[in-house]
Amino acid sequence: MDVQKPLLDRISALKDLPTLPHILLRLLEACNRSSVDLDEISSLVSKDPSLSAKILKLVNSAYYGRPQKIQEIGQAVIFLGTSGIRNMAFCACVHEVFANPKKQGRFNLKAFWWHSLCCAFICKRIAARINFSQPDEAFVSGLLHDIGKIVLWTNFHRAYEDLLKDCPAHGRCLRDGEDGLGATHDEVGAWLLDRWHFQSAVCDSVRYHHETPSRLAQAFPLTQIVSVANLLSRDMTAGTDEGARLAQQILGINAPQCRALIEQSDQAARQVADALGIDVEAAEPASISAGDTEKQITNALAREVRDVSLLVGTLEGLLAARDQEEILARIAEGLDILMGFNRLLFFLADAEKDLLGGYTQDKDGRFARKPHLAVSMRLERCLLVRTIGGQMPLDSFNAGADQPLTILDEQITRVLGSRGIYCLPLIAHQDPVGVLVVGIEPSDLPHIAQNRKLLNVFSNKGALALRLEQLKQRRLQDIHAKRADASSDLARRVVHEVNNPLSIIKNYLKILELKLSGKHIAGDEIRIINEEISRVGRLLTKLTEFSTEKAPPDEQTDINALIRDIAKLTKDSLLNHSGVELQLDLAEDLPPATAEKAELKQVFINLIKNATEAMESGGNLRITTRFLPPPIGAKRDNQQMKNKGYVEIRFRDDGPGIPEAIQEKLFDPYVSSKQGGHSGLGLSIAYNIIKSFEGNIACERISDGGAEFKIELPVREGA
Repeated sequence: MDVQKPLLDRISALKDLPTLPHILLRLLEACNRSSVDLDEISSLVSKDPSLSAKILKLVNSAYYGRPQKIQEIGQAVIFLGTSGIRNMAFCACVHEVFANPKKQGRFNLKAFWWHSLCCAFICKRIAARINFSQPDEAFVSGLLHDIGKIVLWTNFHRAYEDLLKDCPAHGRCLRDGEDGLGATHDEVGAWLLDRWHFQSAVCDSVRYHHETPSRLAQAFPLTQIVSVANLLSRDMTAGTDEGARLAQQILGINAPQCRALIEQSDQAARQVADALGIDVEAAEPASISAGDTEKQITNALAREVRDVSLLVGTLEGLLAARDQEEILARIAEGLDILMGFNRLLFFLADAEKDLLGGYTQDKDGRFARKPHLAVSMRLERCLLVRTIGGQMPLDSFNAGADQPLTILDEQITRVLGSRGIYCLPLIAHQDPVGVLVVGIEPSDLPHIAQNRKLLNVFSNKGALALRLEQLKQRRLQDIHAKRADASSDLARRVVHEVNNPLSIIKNYLKILELKLSGKHIAGDEIRIINEEISRVGRLLTKLTEFSTEKAPPDEQTDINALIRDIAKLTKDSLLNHSGVELQLDLAEDLPPATAEKAELKQVFINLIKNATEAMESGGNLRITTRFLPPPIGAKRDNQQMKNKGYVEIRFRDDGPGIPEAIQEKLFDPYVSSKQGGHSGLGLSIAYNIIKSFEGNIACERISDGGAEFKIELPVREGA
């Protein structure tokens, strides 16, 4: 049993102790609950003046551009959201715990930081290898295992400096010297974590991480993990195998496995260092002299905090984005903040069509796909395709004599109104998402080189946000298909069961008609009943049509002519009585689409009817058409009936829009935003009709209200 040492009593009376991790732990716990209490989070933040000041400074910065200043923590918490508060608290924790005290001496702060970070990642990977149930707890234990050194150096600076003159930063000599002061750094660290109310297992892992192998063999796994990780992280820099021997002895991890753990952890730690803008080489002991001046360290930390603050705010915007359009806007906004670049294009990969689709920003800040900017992936000499193929940034000024710019590269440069372009690949887990193209000048190249790490981190997070949104949409499509199948099966069962009594009724009506010999006064009534029963049967059959797969059509339909006919048809019956004004904007020389006219008519009338019913007090319904050509450089294959492009039809109304709860399952059977007994089958049937033509239909969100349905129909070879 440990006895409280006099030195710890002295430390407890000192003021120079870091305090934020306690606040951080409680903040993380509050932010991670299923039901978040913003009042509790505001109260926790308010208890730390430093964190409060950082958060108020962030929300009132030029990044957010708020017209009115936020002066209350509660308002700032609501504005940033729980994830933003959590990120700010973590960054503040790293800064507070590992910040340079205002002293200058032999203690190598960056070497200390690098060792602690590497140890944390090794702990987490060992935990995963031995199936330890709490890898995040192992990470934190590794990160803080040597924090006692900071406490001793900060509060007993002169005495600790004298120790460092004669002893290396690690080893038995230093611990003996610390013990001469009254307590070793492992004892001080465990005591401090206990004051911060860490779990006893975490405190013990810090307290015993320098114990002998024979004693560690009889300890809980977390203590063994931290002890092994501490030595393995020394092996990384000193080239020793002490950690590997201990890992084999108490955890059964052999030398090759240890080398793999070290390599993986080194890579992970470097990625974190890149995210913080820290020079990894300068963080390693062999690269830093103990005589670094206070000014150099302070400036480096200032750069780190600046980059972290910018990244936190920018990445928070990505996390809060609701759809692809908003993610693109947040990436553009973040790039402007981080680098000052505001001339850019997005080219997102479309695997089905083997192309990169171009997106530009309109005057309202919305990103929309531009058909004329589609680029085929077959154009291997194009800078965009080279960028995504090689998964590395390229710029037009250094394209190389052996790879001169293509006409397409020069055209994109002119679109951006710049002298050159910088192409940044958007990659999520080695999976290409697209390319971010920035218009640049030659003078921008040094600025890009200086901030390359920051750009890579930001582009990777942006790519991940885009890929997650794409996976979400793909998942919604799968769910829709499964729901349609389930609904179809149910509908078939219902139709089968209902048809049985209907057939019986028809048989009895036939018997009754025969008995009356066709001369009875009720003959006409019986005939009408028979006809209505037949009509009910046909309606029941229609109920299952939304899931019936059909062969692709070969009929060619003039879309503009069909829309004009429908406009005349619905003018008196729908539009005039509802106060809705129909506006047509139909592209000239529109090629015919490969689709069946009768079924398209059903889809278009349904969309017009839905828009009319949504605008109860009247409004505008605009129908537009245009031709979407195939991507530049696309290979044509007549035998496989490749598309010549698509006809796009848009139905846009200025009604109240579609509730977000309905939006994700809008095309599912029996889903409707309307009241009054609507079946919710109209859009589901429309969806399956368009899909049977190998086309696409989607409903897009409109920022200023209303709804817009977009339909794409293929234009086939020979049309």
